[in-house]
Amino acid sequence: MVTIKTKEEIASLREGGHRLAEILKILSASVRPGISASELNDLAVKLLKESADTSAFLNYKPYGAKRPYPAVLCVSINDDVVHGIPNEVEKILKEGDVVSLDMGLVRKGLFTDMAVTVPVGVINDNAKKLLEITEKALAAGIAAARGGNRVGDISYAIESVIKPHGFGIVEELAGHGVGYAVHEDPYVPNYGKKNTGIILKPGMVIAIEPMVNEGTKAVALDSDGYTYKTKDGKRSAHFEKTIVITDGAAEILTQ
Repeated sequence: MVTIKTKEEIASLREGGHRLAEILKILSASVRPGISASELNDLAVKLLKESADTSAFLNYKPYGAKRPYPAVLCVSINDDVVHGIPNEVEKILKEGDVVSLDMGLVRKGLFTDMAVTVPVGVINDNAKKLLEITEKALAAGIAAARGGNRVGDISYAIESVIKPHGFGIVEELAGHGVGYAVHEDPYVPNYGKKNTGIILKPGMVIAIEPMVNEGTKAVALDSDGYTYKTKDGKRSAHFEKTIVITDGAAEILTQ
């Protein structure tokens, strides 16, 4: 069921979203060759404690999962699409890698969600283009997220940015409602047709998150039960922001 958040709840989500954006800015600045994924997770734990917020991901068990998620941060490197576990197998970032940092924060019982993909040192031109187009697709999706439009307008806007470049749009995973839980209705695909899906109404809070592969759209779930990887072994990028629908342009809560 799609929910409408109150003005008071949106104010709390705005506070939590701002803190989440601050944390991801610090984490992004900490990315460098030689740092481990577990060190980034440890830093995320420390930053959460400093503001007395809690993790939306730690011990979260989504439908169909065999075990709870074991970290506060998802660290997805190169051909990891999303949900990379940072603290079970040692993962050291190398020069030229790209890494997605995805995190959810809970403040006053309300959830926000955000992700960025950042370069590790110097990356090649193909990787730069992948990150640039994925981030542009997110911006296009947010621009289409206006009261009175439909979910399909967001999906179409995202696809329209990505498709001309021949990148693969992940279809198994999508954006989603957020606020009272990590995942809520509506489901927000990253491809689709204009004027389809439910109508966007002021007070709806959603996370828009294009996941774009350098090669084909095909992905597979790793044996760890969480990490999705590209089937062709090529790189993937992921950007995400939590927004609230208004009568005009959407407000980005995670900034």
